[in-house]
Amino acid sequence: MGLGRFFSLSQSSNRLVSTVARSYSATSGNVKNPSIPGVRDIIAVASGKGGVGKSTTAVNIAVALGNVWKLNVGLLDADIYGPSIPTMMNLHQKPDVSEDMKMIPIENYGLKCMSIGFLVEKDAPIVWRGPMVMSALEKLTRGVSWGNLDVLVVDMPPGTGDTQLSVSQRLKLSGAVIVSTPQDIALIDARRGANMFRKVEVPILGLVENMSCFKCPNCGEKSYIFGEGGARRTANDMDLKFLGEIPLELDVRSSSDEGKPIVLSSPQSTSAKAYVDIAEKIVNRLKELEKEHQMGPQILL
Repeated sequence: MGLGRFFSLSQSSNRLVSTVARSYSATSGNVKNPSIPGVRDIIAVASGKGGVGKSTTAVNIAVALGNVWKLNVGLLDADIYGPSIPTMMNLHQKPDVSEDMKMIPIENYGLKCMSIGFLVEKDAPIVWRGPMVMSALEKLTRGVSWGNLDVLVVDMPPGTGDTQLSVSQRLKLSGAVIVSTPQDIALIDARRGANMFRKVEVPILGLVENMSCFKCPNCGEKSYIFGEGGARRTANDMDLKFLGEIPLELDVRSSSDEGKPIVLSSPQSTSAKAYVDIAEKIVNRLKELEKEHQMGPQILL
């Protein structure tokens, strides 16, 4: 979908978008030893605990990267047991297969999407043991004709188990985004998730605080029902970048259920602007990491 249909950007903003897209393109030939051919960067959106809005965050970050920052973006649903992408992206058909027997991603809102939810009935339970899950993930990653992508956003399953470890090790992740709500019980698991990525040497792009406060739809008053500033303090304690806060708004829930990401359905909302800002920070952090990688270690004699 065109940027002009949803956003009214000033000339300076248009120049910024052009700069981001121009300096960050998989089609320029600068694809750095990808684990999936043609994919420049793979980022995981993860959480240590379920129910913190990880999938909603992944979808809106991906949509912001594609529709606002004008990158070529793919969205992979790696949550085999609880796929959410088909509903959130309003996609319910089955993928076609190419001549070389690879699945063709289903597109909506300018994103190439793949999910196990495209291959099973809507309410069918996924009752699989670990090896079958690993086989499915292999087919959903390297068994898909992704084409040239600047960024592949991976919506990870919650937790720090075998699936998370396998994805982190099999795919050359450029970085991970950790999503948490502000309360201590969620932040405990967010710390575990961050430490898992550190153990497998995946850079952590930053921490996102979801449901930071409830914003009354009538008067706009903020209520910090899950506590205030917990994720920011955790980011400081763990020496992580704090990417931003997403408030708890009714439109976020309703737009997700309707398959219309809030970044597109309500671009002037507080949440949409926060997602766009977080997406920009992710792009900037990826560019910083690439520069660090190109510089390599310094040997002082």
